Amino acid sequence: MPAADLVLRAGRAVLPDGERPAAVLVTGGRVTAVLPADAPVTAAAEVVLAADEVLLPGLVDTHVHVNEPGRTEWEGFATATRAAAAGGITTIVDMPLNSLPPTVSVAALEAKRDAARGRVSVDIGFWGGAVPGNAADLPALRAAGVLGFKAFLVDSGVPEFPPLDAAGLALALATVGPLDALLLVHAEDPATLAGAPPPTGRAYRDFLASRPPTAETAAIATLLSAARAAAARVHVLHLSAAAAVPMLRAARAAGVRVTAETCPHYLALAAEDVPDGATEFKCCPPVREAANRDALWAALAAGDIDCVVSDHSPCTPDLKRADTGDFGAAWGGIASLQIALPVLWTEARRRGHTLADIARWQATAPAHLAGLHGKGRIAPGRDADFAVFAPDQPFTVDPARLAHRNPVTPYAGRRLTGTVRATYLRGHPVSDTPTGQLLVREGS
Repeated sequence: MPAADLVLRAGRAVLPDGERPAAVLVTGGRVTAVLPADAPVTAAAEVVLAADEVLLPGLVDTHVHVNEPGRTEWEGFATATRAAAAGGITTIVDMPLNSLPPTVSVAALEAKRDAARGRVSVDIGFWGGAVPGNAADLPALRAAGVLGFKAFLVDSGVPEFPPLDAAGLALALATVGPLDALLLVHAEDPATLAGAPPPTGRAYRDFLASRPPTAETAAIATLLSAARAAAARVHVLHLSAAAAVPMLRAARAAGVRVTAETCPHYLALAAEDVPDGATEFKCCPPVREAANRDALWAALAAGDIDCVVSDHSPCTPDLKRADTGDFGAAWGGIASLQIALPVLWTEARRRGHTLADIARWQATAPAHLAGLHGKGRIAPGRDADFAVFAPDQPFTVDPARLAHRNPVTPYAGRRLTGTVRATYLRGHPVSDTPTGQLLVREGS
């Protein structure tokens, strides 16, 4: 009879080969076996999921702006990781900007690790930043354990993280290519944005016009050309313009190593439904029209988009400028870490997708993207990270119940389906005692 520290018995478990009943054995924080649900097991503890619950792999969110140190009033490691755990997310990867200092040197990475150590409820890895003048720092950052590098091709919104021009992009790719490191890119074209109408006022249609889809397609074309020339790996962040999908498909067919993500807000929201002055909906690139949203869903289903991550980018309420409703003046970012799963699932199930799709988009593919080979699947040898999910239970989003430091959300009052009832990190239920680990690149 197999022995384990813990066995979880589920009538429905989402496994690499599909959904089925299973008994998942855990010893030493890792999955040791996946057996039939009624298999006899000797275990120190046993958890039997309720009939309406599904065992999912712990979700992996590779696009989170924690903002600490330096802008902890926007968000912080303690609040962000509690929110992640409440949403079934067991691993996040922190973006290198909005903190002070940004993660563009080893010293800055250590400052961020010092701020996080002992305060995280889930596991956390870090992206480094590629900015003008720091190409020489990138190999050392890679050796210090960052999972890859992020760059902007347009103003990031914070002066300490400036964008790369064409020469800077080429240099960054030439530097990270030999390291086999991934370059993640915020792809909007500054010249296109400069020629668009200014984003001032309360009208959402005016803000939308200020960041047209051609800004994304032009920047992605630039990125793909540069990646091809450097033979480097690149990743398109927060794709909102479905018009870019054919060029991604063509580039892959030509041998360019490119992946792409989108976000729950681009798949759940539509420009036609955004009220004027509702700056909680502002993000960059923007939420586009319903037809574009449908095309993103088609691209996700076809595998042209690899994963779905939150781009959790919070700020203090005053920076959203609810007092004026001016989209031009408001901070651009949507905070959704805690509810990313139910937002996506509510829309996915309506479109005929399954929880196996959710696990692929929100766990397996992001873990693969970040090189976190112990994450993203319920399988022997993997970390025992799980989300216990009730996929049919509805709820209404109440900002007061969100664990984000500043619970400003475009989903306030929205009816969603699916609730996370428990989250396990390395075989233990996540509690108020922080037990998350600081992850480094495997092999570093």
